[in-house]
This record gives sequence, C-alpha cells and structure tokens, in this order.
Amino acid sequence: MIPERLVRLRARTILSVLAIVIAVALTLEVIWIARHVLAWVVISIFLALALNPAVEWFQRRGIRSRGWAAALTYVLAILFLVGIAVTFVPTLVNQLNDFVHKLPDYVHDLTHGRGRLGFLETKYHIQERINHAVKTGGAAKVLGLSGVAVSVAKGVITIVVASITIVFMTFFMLLEGPIWVERFYSALPADSQPRWRKVGYDIYRTVGGYVTGNLLISLIAGGLTTIVLIVMGVPFAVALGLIVAILDLIPLAGATMAAILIGIVAFLHSIPAGIVVVVFFILYQQVENHVLQPVIYGRTVELSPLAVLISILIGAELAGILGALAAIPVAGSLQVLLLDWRAHRREHAPAAL
Repeated sequence: MIPERLVRLRARTILSVLAIVIAVALTLEVIWIARHVLAWVVISIFLALALNPAVEWFQRRGIRSRGWAAALTYVLAILFLVGIAVTFVPTLVNQLNDFVHKLPDYVHDLTHGRGRLGFLETKYHIQERINHAVKTGGAAKVLGLSGVAVSVAKGVITIVVASITIVFMTFFMLLEGPIWVERFYSALPADSQPRWRKVGYDIYRTVGGYVTGNLLISLIAGGLTTIVLIVMGVPFAVALGLIVAILDLIPLAGATMAAILIGIVAFLHSIPAGIVVVVFFILYQQVENHVLQPVIYGRTVELSPLAVLISILIGAELAGILGALAAIPVAGSLQVLLLDWRAHRREHAPAAL
C-alpha cells in the first residue's frame, strides 16, 4: 500500500492566498466600476498617439519646447475640426431638418401602404400591430418611454463630460507622456533598458501608425461616400457620409455595416442610386482591403488577416465597439512582446555542444 501523505499548510500561506484572491477580486471590481473612465483613458491614448507625430515634427523643425509643440499641434487640430464643422455642420443641420419635416409624409405613406416603405403595412400590418400594442401595454411600453427623459438627460451629460475630459486628458498625455515613459525606463535595471526602449518604440510605432492610418482611411471612406451620394442625388449625403466615416473606424465589419445601411437608404431613394452605391462600396472595399489596409497594417501592425479577424472578434466580445477598435493595436503590441521574448530567449540559450 502507498503510504498516506499528509500535507500541512501554514496559516501564513493560507492567509497569503486569501489576500491574493481578495486583491484580484477588488481589482476586477474597481475596473468594472471605472470601466467608463478607463474607456475615456483608452480613447485619449489613441488620440495622443495620433497627434504625437505632429508634436515631434514641430520639435524637429525648431520648436524645442515640448509644451509649445503640443500646444501648437492641439490648436491646429482644433482649427481643423472647427473648419470641418463650419463646412459640414450647416449642411448636416439642414438635412436633418429636412428629414424631420418629411417624416410625417413618410409615416403617412407607411400607414397607407404607399411609397417605398408601404410594403411594411401591406405585408406586415405595422399600424395594426402598433395599435394593438398600445391598447394592451400603453404607449410607454411600446416606445420605451418610461424614464426616457432621465435617460436622455444622463446620456447628454455623460457625453459632454466625456468629451471635455478626453480633450484635457489627451493634451496632458501629449505634454507629459514622454516624461512618464522615461520614468518607467529609468526604474528598470540599466542593462535591460536598451531592450525595453526598443520594445517601447516598436509598440509606439505599431499603435500610433494604426491609429493615424485608421483615422485617415475613415475620412477617405466618408468623403468618397458623400461625393457619390451627392452625385446620385441621395438626400442627407453629408450625414450618411459621416455615419460611414464613424462605422469605418471598426476594422473589417464596419465597412460592411456601412455598405448595407447606406445601400438600403440609396435604394429607398431610387433603384439606379442604390445600384451605383452598392457597386461603389464593392469597389471601394476591394481598394481598402487590398491597398489601403495592407499598406498601413503591413508597415505598422504586421498581423495576418486571420489574426486581425480573431483579434477583432475577441475585442468586440469583451468590450463592444471600443474593444473592436483597440483589438488590432493590442494584438500588435502582444506580437511585439512575443517576438522580443523569443529573440531574448535565443540570445541567452546555452550553446549546443
């Protein structure tokens, strides 16, 4: 018989394990509570990485003070956004007003089975279903109006606070980012600093290049879409182009979602416009997938298409749209760390006899 083996754990070991478990649980709880603030931090980091090349360019061109270079970059970025707003916002507001004014006509056509949306009434009897739901559950239940005013007010306040916080946080990251990075490097052993400086530069190049390139691709997608919609006479072209630019920020899936949405709107306007818009999106996605994205991702992130897809799916599952946006730079950073670990392991491996 095998003799029984008695394992005794000291009270100190048990308490240490319990302390670790409690610390991990508290950390996860804090992360969950502060998830919105952490999302603002992530957005600020992306914006700072996108603006940092301009700051460094000004420093190389004679503005040696980091503060002045960051301030000049920030002012130019704000002026750029204001210029876009002055150019497009009036048109966007007019188009939204036109849509609101035409909304009663759309509702009238829908309830009477006319127009391009009339099939919803003739085939699915939308009006009868809504009337039945109102009688059985009330308008508040149908439209979800319980507490809607409070929810809208909270949403608006959150957006305003988030925008102001992100603006200031991004500026401070631009201003103090190199100082904090240098403090991190100085805390490391002297012999390992060159290695981790190289790793940090590779991660910065990966994330910064991806963020800048993704913003540029989204602007191209939104701008070209707006031009095509204006040429085809589709209403609300600027607003729809803005939606395309925002959706195109989501890698892989965003462009497809935008194509489906804008294609439906174009077909509702006219069949020729719908055909042209669908053909445009098919051609543009080929250019974006085979020219624009490979140039950006190939030079910065250096991930295979399969790795990109898996990263996006995991990121979207963990944190929704923000997770999908951050998935590729995170995966690229992990790849940099993995390659450095392998190279470091080969350098210190014992020589074969």
